[in-house]
Amino acid sequence: MAILNIRIIGDPVLRTVADPVTEFGPELAKLVADMTETMEDVDGAGLAAPQIGVSQRVFTYRVGGVDGHIINPVLENSDDFQPDHVEGCLSIPGLGFPVRRFRATKVTGVDLHGNPVTVEGEGMLARCFQHETDHLDGILYTDRLEGEDRKTALRSIRNANYEAITERTTAKRAKTVGSSFGGSSFGGASSGGSSFGGGSTA
Repeated sequence: MAILNIRIIGDPVLRTVADPVTEFGPELAKLVADMTETMEDVDGAGLAAPQIGVSQRVFTYRVGGVDGHIINPVLENSDDFQPDHVEGCLSIPGLGFPVRRFRATKVTGVDLHGNPVTVEGEGMLARCFQHETDHLDGILYTDRLEGEDRKTALRSIRNANYEAITERTTAKRAKTVGSSFGGSSFGGASSGGSSFGGGSTA
């Protein structure tokens, strides 16, 4: 297993719709293992394959003692919404904003062996599933912001200082990239949100 570089906003892979997984074998098993280790190294709640430069429909998650991976996920969301909660994203370090998400989500897909998987979640787990699946569709959580939050987020990302933030984050992460053991925890949202991804809350 290895800890991998996490792609930062501006990388085209984050805006590309990921391809379904069609081949199951050692390479896929290694991808899932590396993604899990990378997610844990940065204390993330979730990580989608495009975030480590692989345009395939895979994500890992770890929320409230529930962890695992889903390949080729399909979401079935509730009709109602949960209270807005601040989300961050490992690919957009240093920022966090409240995002509207469905209250509950059932995700179906397969595991790394091709066996069917179904997981149901509410609250933060449902939020994670929605955040990570967005990554697989080339969507970032900032795309879901509205009004002043959206303006503030886009202004922050365009700000010259934001490049310095991403460079510092990348440099910190680089200390453990390529190793097979974890490092310190960083990369979360500065405003108290979690970092999933994807998004505490890829």
